[in-house]
Amino acid sequence: MTATVAGCLGGPGGSDSGDTADGEPAVTDVSLLLNWRISGLHAPYVAARENGFYADEGFESVDIESGDGSDFAANQAGLGNVEFAITSADQLLNVNSRGLSPRCVAVVMQRNPNVVFATRDGFGELTDPGQLEGATVGSGPGMVRQMTEAYLEHHGVLGSVDYVDAGFDTVQQLLAGDLDAAGGVFGDVVDAEQQGATVDVLSIDETIRSYGHLVATDAEFAESNEATVRSFLRATARGAVWASTNPADAIAFLVDAQPELEEVRENQADKWDRMHAEYMFSETVRERGWGYSESRPWTETYETLAAADVFEDDVDPETVWTNDYLDDESEHIADYAARVES
Repeated sequence: MTATVAGCLGGPGGSDSGDTADGEPAVTDVSLLLNWRISGLHAPYVAARENGFYADEGFESVDIESGDGSDFAANQAGLGNVEFAITSADQLLNVNSRGLSPRCVAVVMQRNPNVVFATRDGFGELTDPGQLEGATVGSGPGMVRQMTEAYLEHHGVLGSVDYVDAGFDTVQQLLAGDLDAAGGVFGDVVDAEQQGATVDVLSIDETIRSYGHLVATDAEFAESNEATVRSFLRATARGAVWASTNPADAIAFLVDAQPELEEVRENQADKWDRMHAEYMFSETVRERGWGYSESRPWTETYETLAAADVFEDDVDPETVWTNDYLDDESEHIADYAARVES
């Protein structure tokens, strides 16, 4: 189930389709479907809305909706039920293999967010995947499991671990000692640390390059509404710069939008701090700007999932992403790294 966290829902085509001659968005009431419940990982979008950055680009309303997974978000974008969605490279490829056409128009998270992690008290210091031989390793279902399995197989230990389905309670099972190590995402590590654990992490990105959060829209919508997409991305990049340089204020906006997050404010702040410091940079970003894709992560993600027989039909990874809607004259896109790292 999705929950709208701001404004009233504006479905696709809230205004006449086709962009205006002066480059302003013709679709001025848009919805952004998140990949999951709103959290610190979504700080840039809330910051862009609350600071008026979307309004500055000509949008009258941007409704931000909590989602039900990256697969659901990619599917909804491909169906044209929302103008924009936050999803991931693996699920975007998966949905394209089912005959829909969601397109990545900007990458937010430049590194694979999947990790293998263990607590120092429960496992000892974990520095190398070879140490996992004979261990009980658990992960949840879906793409996290596929990525973890591929990582363990690459390092030659998949056959020697007891790999179990931990459902959606991986962190608590790890902290209870039911698991020696876990596959998850970096947000799970933050959750464990927030409960007092010292956690060691093996980054799957060092073995399997992939993209985490990205902005997707239906290919046909983007082609018909170029200025709308470009305007949305300029404002989102501006929100990412602002939230990265004003993290406490960004979390305050987030809590205002979703008051129940007040109880876990510190947790959400830690997740956003880790995301913008460790996952939103790459050489591509430093050389070209915020949001840019390159071929290698898409190819590696495709090859990893194709080997696991995930896809319903074949899909060319080069066709599911584009940099064409990123405005390289926008200071918040072109100079993102300099503005945030300075």
